[in-house]
Amino acid sequence: MRLRALLENDALGLRLLGGEDELDRSVRGVMTTDLRDPSRYLSGGELVLTGLAWRRDAADSEPFVRILAGAGVAGLAAGEAELGDIPGDLVEACAQHRLPLFAVNETVAFATITEYVVRQVSGERAGDLAAVVDRHRRLMTSGPAGGGPEVVLDLLTSDLDLRAWVLSPTGRQIAGAGAPLPGPLAAVLAGHHLAATRTGRRGPHRAAVAGTTYSLFPIRNTGRGAVPAARDVRESVLSDWLLAVEADASDWPAARLDLLQGVTQLIAVERDRRDAARTVRRRLAQEVLELVQAGAAPAEIAARLRVAAPVLLPGLGVAPQWRVVVARVDWSAGGQAAAGDIASGPVAQALLEEILVDPAVSGPDSADRIAVAHTGEEAIALVPLPTATTAAAGSGEGASGEAARADVEDADALDEEPGLHADALLASVREPLSAGLADDGRLTLGVSAAVHSAEGLRGALEEARHARRVAAARPGRVCAAGHHELASHVLLLPFVPDDVRRAFTARLLDPLRDYDRRHRAELIETLEAFLDCDGSWTRCAARLHLHVNTLRYRVGRIEQLTGRDLSRLEDKLDFFLALRMS
Repeated sequence: MRLRALLENDALGLRLLGGEDELDRSVRGVMTTDLRDPSRYLSGGELVLTGLAWRRDAADSEPFVRILAGAGVAGLAAGEAELGDIPGDLVEACAQHRLPLFAVNETVAFATITEYVVRQVSGERAGDLAAVVDRHRRLMTSGPAGGGPEVVLDLLTSDLDLRAWVLSPTGRQIAGAGAPLPGPLAAVLAGHHLAATRTGRRGPHRAAVAGTTYSLFPIRNTGRGAVPAARDVRESVLSDWLLAVEADASDWPAARLDLLQGVTQLIAVERDRRDAARTVRRRLAQEVLELVQAGAAPAEIAARLRVAAPVLLPGLGVAPQWRVVVARVDWSAGGQAAAGDIASGPVAQALLEEILVDPAVSGPDSADRIAVAHTGEEAIALVPLPTATTAAAGSGEGASGEAARADVEDADALDEEPGLHADALLASVREPLSAGLADDGRLTLGVSAAVHSAEGLRGALEEARHARRVAAARPGRVCAAGHHELASHVLLLPFVPDDVRRAFTARLLDPLRDYDRRHRAELIETLEAFLDCDGSWTRCAARLHLHVNTLRYRVGRIEQLTGRDLSRLEDKLDFFLALRMS
C-alpha cells in the first residue's frame, strides 16, 4: 500500500504535517516504538508509530529521525495524546530528512492503525509472497559469495526477465547479465543516480535515456554489522555502487520492490567484502607515505617498496617507475553537516581508487594494482608503472589505457612517457562526478612525473601536491593538472590575485567584448584563433573560413580598440595571458 492511502481513511485520524511529495512510498509493515534507537528492529518500509516518550528535549528529535531515515522507513506517525501538538523540532527534523510525518489524533488508538496497515499489506502481498520467498532463497544460496554479482543478475534475467547492471559511481560496469552497457550510457545513468541522491530522494530513481526507462537502485548495506549510515549524503555519494535495471519500477508491486531491495543487499555485502580485501594495499600505501613524509632514508623506503611491488604488480616483479597522484574533495557550506565536519579524506580515497581504474576495464577487481592512502583531507595514490615491454605483454597500458589516447592530443608524448595523464584520467568520469558534486563540491587532482627510485618519491609527492593546487585554482567542479604544467606559464596564472586578474583582462578584453555585443563582430573569437595560429594570416583565415582581407580588417579593429599592435611579441603575449585568465 502507499502512504497516501492512510489519509483517505478518516477513521485513522491522521493529519499530514510534512512530506507531501513522498506520499507514494510503499508501506510494507508497521511498528510501534518509543525507543530512542529502534534501528535493530527496522528492516525498511515500515510506518513507525510513536507516542514521543523518547523525547526529553528539542535536541532529541533530529537523531531519532536520522535513525529512521537511515533504516529506510516509509513514514512516521506521532501521537498527540502525550504532548498535545506535535513539537516543531520534530516537524523540522522530518523535513530535513525528507521523512513524511503524520499526527495521530488522541482519540485514535495505535492498534487501530496497526490493524488497518497489516490487513492492507497482507492482502496485497499474499499472492506473490511464496514466489518472493523462493527467489530470495535461491539468491542467498547462489549469491555473490558463491559466484559474484553476475550470479544474482543472471537470476533476475532468467526469473523476472530483467536486464540489470552493477555500476560504480563513475559509470564503470562492475557486473552485468548479458551484453555490457555502453560506456557513455553507463556514465549518463551514474550521473542521474548521483544527482538524484544529492537531492535526498530515496531510490529507486527513474531515468529515461534514448527512449528507454531505467530504474536506479542504491547499493548500500543496511543489515546487521553494516557500517553506520553517513550523517551527510556527501560522505558516501561518490563511493557507493548502484544497480541499474532496464525497467520502470514506479508501478511495481511491493513484492517485486522487496526482491530488488534484497538483491542490492546481497551485492552490498559483496562490495563490503571486496573493500576489505583492499586493506592490504591501502596499508602498504600508508606505510610508504608515512616514510616519505617523515624523510626516511631512501634505503628504508626502497625496502618497503620491494615488499609492496609483488602485491601491486603480481607476477611482474619490482616496478622500475612509480608515480604519485594526489586528489582532494572539498565541500562548501550547506547540507546536513557543516562542510568542515565532512570526512573528505576517505571520500577522496575511494574516489581516487575508482578514477585510477582503466575505464575500458570492467569487473570489481580491476583496481588490484592501485594503492591509495589518505592523510588529512588528501588522498594519495602510489601507482607502479611496469616497463614498456612488460606493459605491452600484459593486458593494457595502466590506468590511462587506450581510452586515454582519444583524450590526449599528443599521442607521441603518451608513448614516450608511459603512465598517467591528468586530463585523460578525468575524461570519462567528469560528467557523472560533476553530478555528484552538484553545486557545493569540487574534485581536484594532481599527477607527478615518473620516478625511478625511492629517492625521487618525496619530490614526486610534492610535485603532485603542487599540481593539485594549480588544478584547484582553475574554474570547474572537476579539475586536474599534471607535472608538465609546472614548467610553463600555467603554473603562474592561477596564483595571480583576483583583483589584478580582473583589472588586466578588463583593460585588454572589455573593449572587444563591448564591440562584439553591439556589432556581433566576433573579435574575441578572431583574437583567439589568430594567437592559436601563431599569427599566420592564411592559417587563421582558413580556420575561421574568412577571406584574408576580412581577417586583416578584424585584427585592425582589435588593435584600434585596444591600442595594441599584434605584430609585436609583447602585445601578443599580453593578449594570450588575458585570454587564459579570463
